[in-house]
Parts: sequence; C-alpha cells; structure tokens
Amino acid sequence: MQLHFSPSMRSITISSSNGFIKLMKIKVAARHISYRTLFHTILILAFLLPFVFILTAIVTLEGVNKCSSIDCLGRRLGPKLLKRGDDSGRIVSELYNLLNQVNSVEVQEDVKLPDNFTHLITEMKSNKYDAKEFAFILKQMMERSEKEIKESKISEVMNKHIAATSIPKSLHCLSLRLTDEYSSNAHARRQLPSPDLLPLLSSASHHHFILSTDNILAASVVVNSAIQSSASPEKMVFHVITDKKTYAGMHSWFALNSPSPAIVEVKGVHQFDFLTRDNVPVVQALEDLDGVRDYYYNGNYVSREVFRGSFGISPRVFASKLQARSPKYISVLNHLRIYLPELFPNLEKVVFLDDDIVIQRDLSPLWDVDLGGKVNGAVETCKDPQECAWAYGMNIFDLKTWRTTNIKKTYHTWLKQNLKSNLTLWRLGTLPPALIAFRGHVHGIDQSWHMLGLGYQNKTNIENVKKAAVIHYNGQSKPWLEIGFEHLRPFWSKYVNYSNDFVKGCHILE
Repeated sequence: MQLHFSPSMRSITISSSNGFIKLMKIKVAARHISYRTLFHTILILAFLLPFVFILTAIVTLEGVNKCSSIDCLGRRLGPKLLKRGDDSGRIVSELYNLLNQVNSVEVQEDVKLPDNFTHLITEMKSNKYDAKEFAFILKQMMERSEKEIKESKISEVMNKHIAATSIPKSLHCLSLRLTDEYSSNAHARRQLPSPDLLPLLSSASHHHFILSTDNILAASVVVNSAIQSSASPEKMVFHVITDKKTYAGMHSWFALNSPSPAIVEVKGVHQFDFLTRDNVPVVQALEDLDGVRDYYYNGNYVSREVFRGSFGISPRVFASKLQARSPKYISVLNHLRIYLPELFPNLEKVVFLDDDIVIQRDLSPLWDVDLGGKVNGAVETCKDPQECAWAYGMNIFDLKTWRTTNIKKTYHTWLKQNLKSNLTLWRLGTLPPALIAFRGHVHGIDQSWHMLGLGYQNKTNIENVKKAAVIHYNGQSKPWLEIGFEHLRPFWSKYVNYSNDFVKGCHILE
C-alpha cells in the first residue's frame, strides 16, 4: 500500500503496492486548504488505511488481484461487504428439488430416447427443453442404461453357468478314446494294481488317498501332483472311484500311464457291494425323483423357473441360483464321501481329495496329525471357534473313530428333510448336510495345508498360492475350462502329460 502526495500538495493518491490498482484519489482545492484541514484529512486516512489493507489482502488471497479497475474490485468485494454469498447454493438446492420431482415420475416404456449424450445435447438445442424436461429425459436414459447393463450381466452369468457345467469337447474326446482303447487293448484292461500288490490296498503302513471323480484329466493331475510332491511316493496308494460310464476310460488311463512307484486302484460305483438301494436309499432318491432331476438337468426347467423374473434380482443372486442347479450336487460320486468307512472297511486313516485340487507339498505329515479323537481334519473357514464351518477338498478322515459315530445317520436324516421340503432347506449338494452331520467331529488343521478360492477369486495372491500345500480350484472357473483364470492355470497345467498320445490327439488345452 502506497500513499503519494503530489508536489503541489493538491492531490493525495492511495494505491496498491504494485501500482496496478488505484484505490483512492483525493484532490485538494488550492484556495481553501489549510494545515488544519490537511491534518484532519491525514488523520481520517490513518483510520481508513488498515481496513483498506485488510480488504486488499483478502482480494489478493482469493486470486482476484488481476482486477484492473474499481468496478472489478467492487464486484469482488461487494458481496463480502454486504454479507451476501453467490447463487451456487440456491442453484444446487433447486436442482435437488427438481431431481426429486422427476424421481417420482414413472418412466414410460415406449418413449423414444436419444441414443447417447451427444444426441441429447442436439435435441436440447433443437427442442429447447426446460430444466425439468431435461432431467426427466436424463433419468429415462440412465434407467435404460442400467437395464441394459443388468441384462448383459445376467446373460454373462447364464453363459458362464453353461460353460462351467458342460463337458469340453477335448475332455469328451479323451474319455471316448480311452474307453475305445479299453475294449481293443488288453494292456489297457490289465488288473490294477497287479495281483502281487493287492495286499497293499489295505496296508496300514501306506498312505491312502481317496479320489471320487468322473474327470479323467483332473484325476491324472491330482495323482501326478501328489507323487511329484511326495518325499516317499512308494508309500502312496490311490483309490480312484468313478461312475460306470467313465470306468473303462479311467481304468485305461492309469493302466497305460503307470504312476509307479505309487499304487493306483480304479473302481466303479457299480463294483461296490455296499452301494445298493437298501444301503443308500436317500442318495438314490436324489437321482431318481422326477422333480429333483428336472430341477438339476432339465434346461427348459432352468430357463422357465430361474431366468423368469431374473431382472428383479441382482446378477450375484442370479449366479447363486444357477450355481445351485449344477447336476454334480445330486451325483452319487459327490455323496460317496459319507460312506467311506463302509466302502473301505480295512482302512483306518485316509486323506480324501477333490478332483479340482493340486498338491504342491509332501502330504506325509498329515498322517502324524493328532485329531484329538475327532473324525475330520479340515481347514476351517470362519473366525468363530464355537460354530465354525470347514472346507471339503482335502480332508483327513479317521475312519476307525468315524465308525463309532452316528454321522451317516444324521446325514441321511437331513437329506430326507430336504427332499420333503422340495429342496428348500439347501440346494448346494453335500456340504450343508455334512456341516450338520460332522458337528462336533471336526479338528481344525493349519490354513497352509489347503488354500481355497482359485476357481472364483480372480485376484488370488500368487505368493500365497505358491506357499500352500494344496490349492483348490473350487468355483466355476476350473483350470481345464476356457473360463479358467489364465494366471492361475499354470499351477494346474504343469502336471498335465502333454506328451501323451491321447492328450495330444484330443488337443487338450490348445
């Protein structure tokens, strides 16, 4: 701030320090001025200058020091001096009120709307919409976009469900060719294991693994990964159980691709004397009841009952409803684990494996785990130790202790209740009744033994995957499917024998 007196003492000019803004200029008449008047004038200015300085500082801080006139300064400082704000608050308030009015108006289905924002602007210029008309059209466009996005997500979920539950052409080819080999090649039909090794199938000094599956390629990966990760593969015995239609192909694979020094036994469901309608009536009912079969197998039923009204629910809920309709949930193979004590009466301790896992570490220490009188050693999947869920996929079962419990009876009871309720208690296969039946019989093991989620968690931590003893591709995105996650597939595919003629001939994972 500068105070400038003219040489003739006829004018006094007050200006900013940079000289661009003249804040005040006082002219003094030569004839009537006196020293008393001059003194009073200066005294008044002394009182005014601090206030002028403060206002100038405010202007500078707010970035308006570019103003070059008193008019500009007045426009800037006027509202502050008069304690008036700008109109932005009022405009926002009016906009909210307008949007609330439009929100209550029902959108018409047959209204022609602009295709995009550019077309909307063009129509505004030509039709001169007022604010309310603009807001209403914008609402209609947004609702149309939301509906299209939801329809797209629903279709994506449906397509993924179809891809996850269908058998890839290459896997179907592998099964057919191996089945044909079984009928034409005596070596493919050779006894598994050889007669001299049969006593080892019930040897207490060996480590017994049980695998129930109708997927030949997946079974080969489980066995290969377990053997390659083992410190003592010669002590490993694999009991592979499959269904009748897959038995010939599964037998051919392991007969032609010996996992020596490990031992493999392949048995079909039809070869177990225990698995009769008298012993497993509820499981048989799951496959035989027309309503149940329609629910899981009938494509038209799915389209009619599930897809109808799907736009009233979220894509996530719709995906859960579809997942619950996977046919595997009523397969006898999926329920066999509840009958392990009867199927293997001479075994006392086994490790049960799902077919969508990969073994990356020696599992021999599992046989040394003290289950503390419990039946099921499993990784727990909750934080509440009082009522904790646990994971299927890699479980240590004490069959000797299991035979003293009523686990199977409880399991059957709840399956019956679910059938009576038309599958309204649960729809996701074996885990819900197993959680009830094994309640109080589960011993939690270290989390590093079994890592879940590789079939549905795209952002799975790779370092954690490398550290886990067993990785589990539970979920729809199985590694042998095209919808599998590419960055997680190599942990599985490295155990596929790509040099095998059948694998090459069926173009597996090409």
